[in-house]
Amino acid sequence: MNLTTTFKRAFCGGALLFSACVMQAQYPITPVPFTAVKVNDSFWSPRLKASREVTIPLAFSKCEETGRYRNFEIAARQLSGENTDDVKVEGFSFDDTDVYKTIEGASYILQTYPDKKLEAYIDSVLAIVAKGQEPDGYLYTARTMNPKRPHHWAGGKRWEKVEELSHEFYNLGHMLEAACAHYQATGKRNFLDIAIRYADCVCKAIGPDADQLHLVPGHQIAEMGLCKLYLVTGDRKYLDQAKYFLDMRGKTARRDAYSQAHKPVIEQDEAVGHAVRAEYMYSGMADVAALTGDTSYVKAIDRIWQNIVDRKLYITGGVGARHAGEAFGDNYELPNASAYCETCAQIGNVYTNYRLFLLHGFSVYYDILERTLYNALISGISIHGDGFFYPNPLSCREEQKYARQPWFGCACCPSNVCRFIPSLPGYVYATSKDALYVNLFMGNTATVKVAGKNITLQQETRYPADGDVRITVKKGSGKFAMHIRVPSWVSGKITPNNLYRYADDKKLSYIIKVNGKVHEEIGTLINGYTVLDRKWKKGDVVEVHFDMEPRLVVADKKVAADRGRVAVERGPLVYCAEWPDNEADISTYLLNQKPELRMGTKPVTITDGHEVMPITTQAQSLSYGADGKLHATDRILTLIPYYAWDHRGQKGGMDVWLPIDVRAASATHTSAEKQADNGFFGK
Repeated sequence: MNLTTTFKRAFCGGALLFSACVMQAQYPITPVPFTAVKVNDSFWSPRLKASREVTIPLAFSKCEETGRYRNFEIAARQLSGENTDDVKVEGFSFDDTDVYKTIEGASYILQTYPDKKLEAYIDSVLAIVAKGQEPDGYLYTARTMNPKRPHHWAGGKRWEKVEELSHEFYNLGHMLEAACAHYQATGKRNFLDIAIRYADCVCKAIGPDADQLHLVPGHQIAEMGLCKLYLVTGDRKYLDQAKYFLDMRGKTARRDAYSQAHKPVIEQDEAVGHAVRAEYMYSGMADVAALTGDTSYVKAIDRIWQNIVDRKLYITGGVGARHAGEAFGDNYELPNASAYCETCAQIGNVYTNYRLFLLHGFSVYYDILERTLYNALISGISIHGDGFFYPNPLSCREEQKYARQPWFGCACCPSNVCRFIPSLPGYVYATSKDALYVNLFMGNTATVKVAGKNITLQQETRYPADGDVRITVKKGSGKFAMHIRVPSWVSGKITPNNLYRYADDKKLSYIIKVNGKVHEEIGTLINGYTVLDRKWKKGDVVEVHFDMEPRLVVADKKVAADRGRVAVERGPLVYCAEWPDNEADISTYLLNQKPELRMGTKPVTITDGHEVMPITTQAQSLSYGADGKLHATDRILTLIPYYAWDHRGQKGGMDVWLPIDVRAASATHTSAEKQADNGFFGK
């Protein structure tokens, strides 16, 4: 069956506005259903369109090209009695999840852009998936294809290596997330029933009883998926299984920091180990806490989150410093050239901060979410949706040959982007009782239910190009409080405890008007929000203006890699210097001690159809002359948004952190990052 051809036919025609699949549970704050938010935005609409027209079709074609579908077909042959002893099981033990994640993203598309051909294509894939499921519900092609010689990560029997590398529970988690999305999109049970049977198989085999195995996932996400399955089915056993997986962590044979099993989850207070595993676990803890009322989980996540934002967060919002183990590093270990910042971990960081907002209602979680979203996350996919980063470093040199790839053998990041980007509109608004939260600024029309009334809002903005936002009540009326997030970059606070701080003396301000009149309590914030509490009616207009200027940023001196260096940001965007925009090797540049940051007068073309407005500043490039002496040449240094780098070929370098101290400029690219915390640049 040529699924690629079928899929391409399914994906032709029409524009699409996306929405997100979100928790509709016991969180104190309720997300606005993603189907209620129709995006029409200069920044995000092209990315959403690229996801629909390029990324998801590409992912489905890669699933076929790389044998993802064939794995299910071989498993079906074995289950039908055919001898498959000669089959060599290759690839990764979690390759099945690329199929599930792509279906999840496509299901979000179906919810806002019904397409019978696309729906039929997904059904054809699910028919193949179903045939690979064993009679008791077990579905793991890495074993079923050849039970005598399964994947070398799988072990000799079921669950034997589930706490290590088999990923049997990881596969379950992504299957559940996708199946719930597909069911909500189509009302069909063909995927949901497959997922329920596998979940039941796991619940029967794994648990607290004497006749069950006592195991936890080697790679977390089953906890999140089980919570969603509980919400869809109402069957409490799935929630209990999610809580069991969390409660048993640190109590089974697997007890290491890499998999966050070094101690029970409620005793943890530092982000350690594999960053994707960690962020998925924190998100699962939040879901279970919301659904069960277990406050000990919340206290633990709060401690861990504080550790991240105080000591382990990149200026881009990225997490996960080390290539080794794809892991969080030690406190203040934030290298630039060797920064890992796996794209999947950035998606996980968004998930975690989103859930913490739903639990607590503080804007600081959205401040971190927004920083990650606009920088470390979307840098992981090209503007046209057909190139991907696995790591997202903050510095690069030509000799590293670092560039986005059309796909990876380990395709977890591209397929994860497939499911995240279409979900984005679900992060814009939220409600609680008689309150509406405006959390992200992007052009859209949304119908929300607040204080028992249906209200249709239109948001117009060019954000992040400027800080002007206009919100109009298009339909409906009612009394409620509109909470408008005032981003931390406006109030002058980058991170809560100054892991990063602004190094200039600029004071940004903001103005909020209602029907042309300045809000009388301007400057008074409640949990980071300006609150407009009034009776709203059709035609009411809220005008928001945030000052948006280039700012100079410095890191805590404990961050060795950034001593003597500065970064530049404007609004939610972090900027970088890249080779095509500058005359000399950017590694030779030294900024003036008191740099003036100016918005460029001409846009820079990054790729076809996408321009950015640069920031410029004065600098010198250092070089040795024929006389052997060091020479400084005056230069204008040009910077572009970090998310936009590597769209013009890798023929030179890129830097986010720029030397402003001659001692930083003289340090080699790698030695500065390896430098011990010895106070070289002072305290």
